[in-house]
Amino acid sequence: MTKSREKQTIDHLIEKASTYIESKNELELIKKSYEYAKEKHNGVLRQSGEAYINHPLATAIILTSVYADADTICAGLLHDIIEDTDVTKQDIQDKFGVDIANLVYGVTKISKLHFSTENEALIEYYKKIIVGMSEDVRVIIIKLADRLHNMRTLWALSEEKQKKKAKETLEILSPIAHHLGIHKIKSELEDLSLRYLKPDIFYDIAQNLNNTKLERDKVVNEMLTSVSDLLNKHEIKHEIKGRSKSIYSIYKKLEKGKKFNEIYDLLALRVIVDTEQECYTALGIVHSKYRPIPKRFKDYVAMPKPNGYQSLHTTVFGIDGYLFEIQIRTHDMDEVAENGVASHWAYKENKTLVEGIRSSTEAKLEFFKSIIELNEDKMSSEDFVNSVKNEILNNNIYVFTPKGDVFELPNGSTPIDFAYRVHTRVGETTSGAIVNNNMVPLSYKLKNNDIVKIITNKNQNGPSLEWLNVVASTQAKNKIRAFFSKSEKENYIERGKDLLEKEMRKQKLIFNEFLSDENINKIIKELKLNDLDELYLSIGNNKYSANYIISIIIKKEQKTKEIIKIHNISSDNNIIVEGIDKVKVNIANCCNPIPGDEIIGYITKGNGISVHRNNCPNLANLDDRMINVKWNETIKGKYNTPIVIYSKPSDKALVDIVQKASLLSVGINSIKTVNGSEETIYEVDLNISDSRQLNKLMKELINIKYINNVMRFIK
Repeated sequence: MTKSREKQTIDHLIEKASTYIESKNELELIKKSYEYAKEKHNGVLRQSGEAYINHPLATAIILTSVYADADTICAGLLHDIIEDTDVTKQDIQDKFGVDIANLVYGVTKISKLHFSTENEALIEYYKKIIVGMSEDVRVIIIKLADRLHNMRTLWALSEEKQKKKAKETLEILSPIAHHLGIHKIKSELEDLSLRYLKPDIFYDIAQNLNNTKLERDKVVNEMLTSVSDLLNKHEIKHEIKGRSKSIYSIYKKLEKGKKFNEIYDLLALRVIVDTEQECYTALGIVHSKYRPIPKRFKDYVAMPKPNGYQSLHTTVFGIDGYLFEIQIRTHDMDEVAENGVASHWAYKENKTLVEGIRSSTEAKLEFFKSIIELNEDKMSSEDFVNSVKNEILNNNIYVFTPKGDVFELPNGSTPIDFAYRVHTRVGETTSGAIVNNNMVPLSYKLKNNDIVKIITNKNQNGPSLEWLNVVASTQAKNKIRAFFSKSEKENYIERGKDLLEKEMRKQKLIFNEFLSDENINKIIKELKLNDLDELYLSIGNNKYSANYIISIIIKKEQKTKEIIKIHNISSDNNIIVEGIDKVKVNIANCCNPIPGDEIIGYITKGNGISVHRNNCPNLANLDDRMINVKWNETIKGKYNTPIVIYSKPSDKALVDIVQKASLLSVGINSIKTVNGSEETIYEVDLNISDSRQLNKLMKELINIKYINNVMRFIK
């Protein structure tokens, strides 16, 4: 399985590249890139002890095996140069041109962090893949070649690093190679990963293969001769060869409970013919002599896989009753099967890329478009990475439009998921669905090869909130949520405007005069908002009361006079009142603000200033006696504030709550428990330093698996 060490010389690289690149200028550019990389990496050794230039050289040689174009090979030679030397992107652009500079820079962006399969690093990793591939998919092809050579020399690292790198390769890079259809790289990456992750299993399978090799080779050769003679008899021009099963693919079948001698395609042949029609003719000829096993035939010629793979697969009872898997494909199909989209950068028969191939390649990059689309949706990093792993890197279903266009969707998808994949507007106006000429409910679970027609109603106002309970794709969920968020925002803006107008009428203020450009600018600047709509929004969602907005502009002098009348001067030194040195300050016990909260003061009658959180709903019922207050920068002491915890019934809940608080040095004054049949509510009175400490505690609590929600309590 392991590749024998190839000759690491520039002559060998040029020899391989010249088999399909005929331009002398391009071959000279490859030599020039090599010499430049060699000069810049001079004196640097890899952990294996060899000269560093051997790594980019080996990467470039791997790229020739998938017929990468000259720019890609040059970028492969230069791929570490920005990260590891003083060379800049501009330097490469000046010397080798914009395209090569962009490719090298794209690979550098992907490679900048030491990747990991732990969440945060994985999130960054995926985002870097998007950055790199959204500009040019060749960046990913270079990265795969780079990783393949690193995996071939993984023996030079410690066991811990070997396993970490192998796990990352298996979970992230191999699936990407698969979706790009680059089988030869994908297969070797998987085998090498298994070798380091589960060496016992790897070598056990290898030993089993060796033990049965002589017998298998004998049977395969006999079957190969028989099938070839059969095709020759019918004058079908062909190539035929035995096909080896990768160790990793055998491992995956053993993992599902199969025994070694039950794996059908350990014995396998690949037949390559000239035309698509001859694929089907050859299949019929083979079936005329060797009986096929029912349900083991697959036609990927008429229905290609999303990564472009095409072939006929059949399993037959062969010589001496042995089961053989036979794949039948054309030469072009074979090239795509091995090299995937990478094959489209090949220069063959003096032809460069034509528009048809560009379109074909675009169609096969739906996988990457899905990632870009997910990344553009406003979701948390956690949701993003889960979506990539669950929806894009897993085995999905493939469904068709009535015109035959194929769409890839997560398992469990419904017609609504399909509609949103077609277009957001189609999703929002969906009123029904027809699957395989039958009317189905919108909650219907789609299956592989379903033909889906969406019925739309242009007069429909939008999606239903209930759709969130039936859709499976993150894309559809986010589009539905976005629709309602936008609607809610518009409702809040309208509500805020109404509340402000109502309050102005109450105070006998003229709306247009009060909201002059000068006053609007003062309010927006004071509250650090962007525009008038955001001001209305902040009133509509109760962040600020209409009273408070009005108080920013008027009656400050009147408020100051009232404050001066307050004779009790026992001030809370942690709160500063605008324009007043000493005044009695009380923390409102309805919303219990703590340092770090946005706060506002209310002038009470005879009892100083009552300090509330800005979003305290009780402020909405107060009049215009507001004044600006803020926390002192040097706050001392702790403050009481209550939170409410909603939990599934659990004997451990109280202990866990107290333990989490204790670990963060948060005091607990009291805990009140309200037991329900399905949910227990805890009202916890905390003694806490500031909102930062509170937010940290709330985050720790919500991460406890049986806790449903944690929120601050307002009386």
